[in-house]
Amino acid sequence: MSQTVVLKVGMSCQGCVGAVKRVLGKMEGVESYEVDLEQQKVTVKGNVQPDAVLQTVSKTGKKTAFWEAEALAETKVKPAETEVKPAETEAKPAEPEAKPTEAVAAA
Repeated sequence: MSQTVVLKVGMSCQGCVGAVKRVLGKMEGVESYEVDLEQQKVTVKGNVQPDAVLQTVSKTGKKTAFWEAEALAETKVKPAETEVKPAETEAKPAEPEAKPTEAVAAA
């Protein structure tokens, strides 16, 4: 059964891309693959098991994870950052309100 596996692979240059292509080219069941250096995305199509593709690409020494898992991890981080920002924003307007009051009192 043919399926598509999408990975996030930490690649920084064409040498990294070459290493990933080399291991995928030797892997059984791979019909086609696409390596996108800019997005650090590797798409593999064929009669392959997702875990086997992950293990094979990991052998290059590059940080490798399933694309979906990486996207979920980033989504979980963003709400935490968002919660911090409103608290900072709320604290800032309180300070300017206090300063003009002091200036009026001093005058």
